[in-house]
Amino acid sequence: MTATTATDLLLEATGISKTYGAVVALKSASLAVRPGEVHALMGANGAGKSTLVKILTGAVRPDAGTIAVRGRDRTVHSPAEARRGGLVPVYQEPALIPDLDIRANLRLTETPVEPFRHWLDELGLPDLGLGTLVRRIPLASLRIIDLARALASEPDLLMLDEMTAALPANLTERVLEVVGRRRGGDTSVIFISHRMIEIAAVCDRATVLREGETVGVVDVSAGSEDRIVELMLGEIAKEMPAAAAGRAGRGPRLAGAVPRLATRAVSVGAKVHDVSFELYPGEVLGVVALEGQGQDELFDVLAGSERPSRGEILVDGKSISFHHPADAIRAGLVYVAADRAEALLMQRSVRENIALPFTARIRRWGLIDLGKEKTTVDAAVERLQIDARAGGEVRRLSGGNQQKVTIARWVAGGVRTMLCFDPTRGIDIRTKAQIYVLLRDLAEAGASVLLYTSELKEVQLVCDRAIVIFGGRIVAEIDAADADESSLLRAAYNLRSDAVLPEDVVADAVAAEPASSDLPAITAGRDR
Repeated sequence: MTATTATDLLLEATGISKTYGAVVALKSASLAVRPGEVHALMGANGAGKSTLVKILTGAVRPDAGTIAVRGRDRTVHSPAEARRGGLVPVYQEPALIPDLDIRANLRLTETPVEPFRHWLDELGLPDLGLGTLVRRIPLASLRIIDLARALASEPDLLMLDEMTAALPANLTERVLEVVGRRRGGDTSVIFISHRMIEIAAVCDRATVLREGETVGVVDVSAGSEDRIVELMLGEIAKEMPAAAAGRAGRGPRLAGAVPRLATRAVSVGAKVHDVSFELYPGEVLGVVALEGQGQDELFDVLAGSERPSRGEILVDGKSISFHHPADAIRAGLVYVAADRAEALLMQRSVRENIALPFTARIRRWGLIDLGKEKTTVDAAVERLQIDARAGGEVRRLSGGNQQKVTIARWVAGGVRTMLCFDPTRGIDIRTKAQIYVLLRDLAEAGASVLLYTSELKEVQLVCDRAIVIFGGRIVAEIDAADADESSLLRAAYNLRSDAVLPEDVVADAVAAEPASSDLPAITAGRDR
């Protein structure tokens, strides 16, 4: 095999370093991308993937290192300059101005309209009006708009940072098709995803970062997932818990315990119909549903941000009404959203974000006891292993650490019932494992957890049992021992246990699911 030289590469980044005060984001990282390949950039949250993409596209200046494009050294001073030079990103968060319409956003980046419309059609949004205000557009559509805008500029190197994390299965499939069609030509793609099945579907090679350094480059093929995970985790792979302490979902009910949370025939407009379930102390109850089956509205009602149109909510056996999220919090129901930006004060510190819900309890004569606050916050940071070196502002943390902050604020204040809505979406393997173990630990300590997850494997990893919602109704209840992906998927599509799933249903589910190696096995040995 002929060795690859610098002139054979579309992009070569060498010795890239970047620090933010005491935080080392990158230290001598390297990346080499060949023409015509889809190249995965992988690593745990905080490994430096997004920082490297921002350096390559001029959004961040490196402290050291060189970047060469098609064999020629290049210094990129701004995203606009990078775009003109053929290096075009789709960042992890939408890069659109909310109070402008789509057409105005296109003008800001000098994006031609007709190619943009073409790519919108290819990606599954043919009817989106260019006069629509960005702030009125759902997150999944914003991601597609960002991608269509990037493709319309005909990039030499397209960089996709967690492009599919917020997308439903049908849009994910469209994105993977478009990415796959770019293989074999003169242009390339850098593809960042935590879903191993997506990496296997479209990528040729993978560069793995760990703690800001490049630790390996792997040819993507059958069996390469294990090597990639090993490189990503390093020594922590040896420390990964082999089992999470759990208890059988039937135990608390057989013992005659009073449900911590229960609903009786709860309905929400046309979205939720007669939902009744019980969640017991010491239990993690999973909620499984396809996109748009009423799970969002159900969690909104339980979190106090929406009123049920009829039905009853009971906390510790007592009927209760919520007029505001604060009412739910006072009743012991706390909410962890999938979208960290909804829950956090991004310009504030880790300490302020965690302390926010319980400051009233540590006041004396109107003054906050800073000593008690520090002790409580430090304990929560240590328990959740939050990397808070970025100091001042939560927005400087990785996505996984931001999500741990949203959980830590409730753990610090003492949690009785936690409502978790897809809390591990877009989070790396290491942080997922930490959150899984934390949820099991909370249950062991007597708390209750209601967990909606879009990743079916999480049910057996974390839950004692699961309810399945279809068309706004509960159509199945399954113990964790029986909640394999096939059973959950059939129930989610409201099929009989002996029915054969259509091929397109299976394909959509596979597109939405990570491979088994994307989730650490921590259920072995659970007492069911």
